Amino acid sequence: MAAERIFDRAVSVRVRGCGCEERRLNVRVNIELLSISNPVHKKDLAVRLTDDTDPFFLYNLVISEEDFQSLKSQQGLLVDFSAFPQKFIDLLQQCIQEQNKDIPRFLLQLVSSAPALDHTPVSLNVVETNPFKHLTHLSLKFLPGTDAEIKKFLASCLKCLKEDKTMLEEKLKKTEEDLTRQLSYTQQNLSEKSRELDKLKNEWTSYTTALSNKHSQELTSEKERALQAQTQYQQQHEQQKKELENLHQKSIQQLQNRLSELEVINKDLTERRYKGDSTVRELKAKLSGLEDECQRAKQEVLSLRRENTTLDAECHEKEKLINQLQTRVAVLEQEIKDKDQLVTRTKEVLDATQEQKVILEESTEEKQRHIEKLETTIKSLSAELLKANEIIKKLQGDLKTLMSKLKLKNTVTIQQEKLLAEKEEKLQKELRESQEVGQSLRMKEQEVCKLQEQLEGTIQKLEESKQLLKTNENVITWLNKQLSEAQMASKLDTPASAHGGGRAAVSPRGLPDRPAFHSSGISHPISPLYAFQNFLEPTHSKNGNAQCPVPKAGTLTLFSLSLQVQLNSQLSKLSRCSDAHTVPAAGHPANKENGDQLGLESKYFKRKDDSIPLRGLSQNTLNSEYLRPYLPTKAQPSPKAVGTPASAYFPG
Repeated sequence: MAAERIFDRAVSVRVRGCGCEERRLNVRVNIELLSISNPVHKKDLAVRLTDDTDPFFLYNLVISEEDFQSLKSQQGLLVDFSAFPQKFIDLLQQCIQEQNKDIPRFLLQLVSSAPALDHTPVSLNVVETNPFKHLTHLSLKFLPGTDAEIKKFLASCLKCLKEDKTMLEEKLKKTEEDLTRQLSYTQQNLSEKSRELDKLKNEWTSYTTALSNKHSQELTSEKERALQAQTQYQQQHEQQKKELENLHQKSIQQLQNRLSELEVINKDLTERRYKGDSTVRELKAKLSGLEDECQRAKQEVLSLRRENTTLDAECHEKEKLINQLQTRVAVLEQEIKDKDQLVTRTKEVLDATQEQKVILEESTEEKQRHIEKLETTIKSLSAELLKANEIIKKLQGDLKTLMSKLKLKNTVTIQQEKLLAEKEEKLQKELRESQEVGQSLRMKEQEVCKLQEQLEGTIQKLEESKQLLKTNENVITWLNKQLSEAQMASKLDTPASAHGGGRAAVSPRGLPDRPAFHSSGISHPISPLYAFQNFLEPTHSKNGNAQCPVPKAGTLTLFSLSLQVQLNSQLSKLSRCSDAHTVPAAGHPANKENGDQLGLESKYFKRKDDSIPLRGLSQNTLNSEYLRPYLPTKAQPSPKAVGTPASAYFPG
């Protein structure tokens, strides 16, 4: 069990008792993080209230993660357990900053139900004051310390004081040794300087005595010489005497200057000695100040470490957010690519309705097989997960038995510790494998969901294609019904003519009889476009015979207009339904007249050279030989004739 102290300061607290006046008390708040790693790694927050003046004043509070959840729900806190200690310390710092003001904004209240703090539970409230209301940010209930806890606390305080005492004694010894060394060094320097001063004094006295002796001898000799040659050298003697006096005065002045310099040096040395004493006192004062600064620096280091941990946590959270956003962008890009691929696939699949139907059926069968395979894989993965859970349970049981054996035994050998480490490593491996299996199972479930969505889309497209086929078949049956009704009407109006066995009979309106191709095996009804084309071909082949009944321009125009109106009304509906699904094949451009399939089968849209266009008569029909006698002489066919009504070429 490791304890990390994160806050330890004296705070001014207002004590409120039941029926007593409010008073101020300096309480030391100590906050520690207790990390427990046996048997499960968890952290607890321990808060202790003490009084430096009263050693028996002790209140304790230990908050675990489970207790914090209940506290969070009761008081509506918005922070997690990891951020709660720092937020509590911030509130205490604000209370410390505001405690010297007359009207503090933040204050601490120690509320007791008893009139005095005599071993009763108290609650510590962090209150914010404003002109309207006192807001309680946090309320913590503290229990008074028992005798054992007080003894333990006093023992820890005594231990800390002894440690501080030993540390201070060691520091004092070191400082005394340093100061004694410095003092001995200064005393040695002072003794050396005093010896030099004595030597200089002795030299000065000896030099002065020598000079005085020398001068006295010179004077006696000069007196004798003066007596011998007083008359001759009187002037020279006076001059020499003056010169010697000058020299003597100069030497005396030099010696006096040297003496003054030595006295100044002696004064400097004495001043240095006094300065050394003052520096020793200043160093002692600085030592005490440096110790205070060292304590402040330690507190700053602790606060910086806390800030560093919070910044690391924020950086880690931001990196997690960046990774999540990057993965989300990659997933979105992959989804866009998948959607583009699906669009291209649907465009390729929707070339023809029959082929699409077959492909969709095959794809549904394949996807059903794939789903069955995925279901089998999911079942196998679930069985593996069950096995992994059983293995984990077995390992947990083994761990429980091992822990019970370890509690019973007092001596544990090195081999048992190795076996326990191996078991823990196996358990961690099994847990990692179970997590990986769970992740793979989630991925498989996501793939199954995607495949189910694709299957639903393909089933919906298949139903749309079936509806489109039904509409096509309804249009074909309607056209055949209209053609058969027209033929029945023509048979009832006029009997069939007797011109040739193979030619089709022509009604007064210009409609040919419905041909049946028994020899070719075609028994279903054909389209009116094909019937109209067969109607025009025999008339053109027998145009040379004078007795061939050629349809008039008016009847041909009325037929073409009625056929155009009916076909355009039906084919426009089909084109609206099929334009969203049909894409023209590459290499076969769509024809503006007859090339668009419009949802019908391809056998009904085989283009003939002389066939009638859907939105009017084509230029090939107008240029044919059997219509030239009925065209006006000034009318010239042009490429713009495509898509114009037939009444523009046939006068009524």
